[in-house]
Amino acid sequence: MNGMRTLLPLLLATLLLGCDSAPSPESSAPGGTVRVAERMSAQPQPGFKRADRPHEFDFPADHGAHPDYATEWWYFTGNLATDTGRPFGYQLTLFRVGLVAGEPADDSPLRSNQLYMGHLAITDVEAQRHHHAERFSRAAAGLAGAQTRPLKIWLGSWTIAGAGMNDTFPVSLRAETNDLEIALTLEQSSKPRVLQGDAGLSRKSAEPGNASYYYSYTRLPTRGRLRIGDAWYEARGNSWFDREWSSSALGPDQAGWDWFSLQLQDGRDLMFYRMRDKQGEAQRFSQGVLVSSDGQVTPLDLENTRLQALRHWRSEISGIRYPIGWRLQIPHHQIDLRIDAALPDQEMNLSVRYWEGVVNVSGSHSGIGYLEMSGYSASP
Repeated sequence: MNGMRTLLPLLLATLLLGCDSAPSPESSAPGGTVRVAERMSAQPQPGFKRADRPHEFDFPADHGAHPDYATEWWYFTGNLATDTGRPFGYQLTLFRVGLVAGEPADDSPLRSNQLYMGHLAITDVEAQRHHHAERFSRAAAGLAGAQTRPLKIWLGSWTIAGAGMNDTFPVSLRAETNDLEIALTLEQSSKPRVLQGDAGLSRKSAEPGNASYYYSYTRLPTRGRLRIGDAWYEARGNSWFDREWSSSALGPDQAGWDWFSLQLQDGRDLMFYRMRDKQGEAQRFSQGVLVSSDGQVTPLDLENTRLQALRHWRSEISGIRYPIGWRLQIPHHQIDLRIDAALPDQEMNLSVRYWEGVVNVSGSHSGIGYLEMSGYSASP
């Protein structure tokens, strides 16, 4: 989000830089699990472009990879339900990480300067269980990659695929492990694509280039199947698709972010991310959008948006204390929302650790959505 929507891959670039052997297509976390913010202040390797000026977007080309930049991601989250009303949330994210700029030596078909990482998660709200998994591969020998005609981003059998040579939608999402699986179709929305920030240039901190090129599809009708263990569920609902690429990093005074994507029952969609300094205070780079039911976009910032943490939960695994109940207010639009995690434990304990999961919305408006949090410490 993200505003920040996740600069997590910069961490992996540091962990895996210099590896000459190809990681297995599916593996455990390289180097163990760490917090995102521990390495986010590191600068990218020299030679990558920075997001430091407006971008002339070109579709479908910009749905594909941008190897001149250090990192990018295709980020899907969604809230679905079965015909009986049983609610689920899902996340599928594919990240591309440029380990070093330029083309690799051609002495081996397995050598690549590009790494792909994937995160898959399903939240079973009724069972109060959050399931998540991860995999990696270099972009070599057909193991992982991205193309635009037809649109396809893949990491082994995990795929994001468009409809044909010239059509992005419908998009199909496929990903599976021994314990989890999604097979979903996302239709085009009547709402247009949203360019976040300044016409798609989303600044994260004061340093020029600490920014991303960022666009979103905020409400994509979704249907398909989910599997947890041996149990399959037919479900439908809406998804949110965030797309970003950059070579940026957190500024030295920044700790992390809180990112909200909400779909309200009155047809409006709301995204807001709060950038936090190391004292926990919101920074002026916090921003978002309110998208009307007919697609009109209103920018949000700290001048017109108030955000307050109301309750917390501490992870037994990491010891990190996360705010899982919030109040979000936009007085000019008569919006006063209570945002609560559908279940407290939706922590992603993978090669990078963060909290991401389903939230319920009440107050002046009802709805549902997703929340992502990073940069919180286990220390008091």
